[in-house]
Amino acid sequence: MWWIALIVVAVILLYVVATYNSLVQKRNKVRNSWSQIDVQLKRRFDLIPNLLETVKGYAAHEKETLQAVNEARSKYMSAGNHQEAIDADSALTKGLGRLFAVAEAYPELKSNTNFMELQGELKNTEDKIGFARQFYNDVVMDYNNTVEMIPSSIIAGLFKFIPEEFIQIDEAEAVNPQVKF
Repeated sequence: MWWIALIVVAVILLYVVATYNSLVQKRNKVRNSWSQIDVQLKRRFDLIPNLLETVKGYAAHEKETLQAVNEARSKYMSAGNHQEAIDADSALTKGLGRLFAVAEAYPELKSNTNFMELQGELKNTEDKIGFARQFYNDVVMDYNNTVEMIPSSIIAGLFKFIPEEFIQIDEAEAVNPQVKF
C-alpha cells in the first residue's frame, strides 16, 4: 500500500515541478518579448532626433509638436515600470502622427531626401513595434491563462506568479491626427 501512496506523491510532485517550470518559462518569455519592444523603441528613439532636426529646418513655427515628441521620448526613457513605458510610448506614437501630419503641409520637406529616408526608417520601425506589441500581448495572454486557470493557478499562487498587463491603445490614439493652420 505504501508504494501506491509514494507513486501518488511522486506524480503530484512531478506535476508541481512541471507546472512551476512552465510558469517560469512563460514569465521569461513575457520578459523577453517586452525586451524586444524596448529594442525597437530604442531604434525609434535613435531616429527621432534626426527626424526632428530635419523637420525643424522647414517648420520652425511647429515648436509645440516638436516639443511634444521630444517630451514623450524623454518620459519613456525615464519610465520606472511597464505601465509608465506604455503610457509614454502611446504619447510618443500620437506625437509622431501629428509630426507627420505637419510634414504633409510642407512640400519642400516631403521632397527632402533625408526626411524621406528617416520617414521610411521610422515607418519600418513602427511596423516592427506593432508586431512586437502583438507578440507581447499574445505571450501575456498565454502566461495569464496559465496563472489564472485551475489547477495551475494553485501552483502560481503558491509561488507568487501574478498576471501581467496587456498593452492597450487608448481610443484617442486610434483617431487620425488633424492639423489645422
